[in-house]
Amino acid sequence: MRTDVFTLFPQAFDWYLSQVHIRNAVELGHEFHLTNYRDHTPLSHLQVDDTPYGGGAGMVLRIDVVCAALEAVFPGDAACLKDGRRVVELTPKGRQFDDALAAELARQDLVLLCGRYEGIDERVKHLVTDRVSIGPYVLSGGEVAAMAVLDGVTRKLPGVISNPESVVSESHSDVLEGGAEYPHYTRPAEFRGWGVPEVLLSGNHGEIDCWRALQVRKR
Repeated sequence: MRTDVFTLFPQAFDWYLSQVHIRNAVELGHEFHLTNYRDHTPLSHLQVDDTPYGGGAGMVLRIDVVCAALEAVFPGDAACLKDGRRVVELTPKGRQFDDALAAELARQDLVLLCGRYEGIDERVKHLVTDRVSIGPYVLSGGEVAAMAVLDGVTRKLPGVISNPESVVSESHSDVLEGGAEYPHYTRPAEFRGWGVPEVLLSGNHGEIDCWRALQVRKR
């Protein structure tokens, strides 16, 4: 799988791309590429944004700049890029990101478009397959959202997580019927008067499975 992130701040991803599961993905043949819109702007003085038509606060990332960056990486008409891969705009007005969408996006090559300021010119809708939000709030830009999406998607790629069961039975998965994962405990068994549920110390895996299923339903 190839993932491309378009952003004004590629350096924001330096720490993220050094994570173990990302390195595992690269070793398995998956690719991650970062492109700075500003490196491909057709405008003078490295301009990438402009004031909005109709007035209002803030600046808007220009559609011609976004197209120029896409076409520099993927030769041809930027509007045709979505024919062969998922092209996602990170925006608070998009579909909320969840486990099911992460699984969907993990099935083919992915392009993530990070907005900034007041976002991207609305005509970006002609370039994308999806508009995705990570929650009902506003961030300064799409970089944090892109990392959240990238993290959720990368975990779905076979072999990236060393223990496959960790991905199958985690929160919001089909195995847990979309519920939150059961609580986890580890040593010490007693700490400051806070104990571990006795069933987890019993060694009876049938009872432990029942207890965990009950906790998922409660949550």
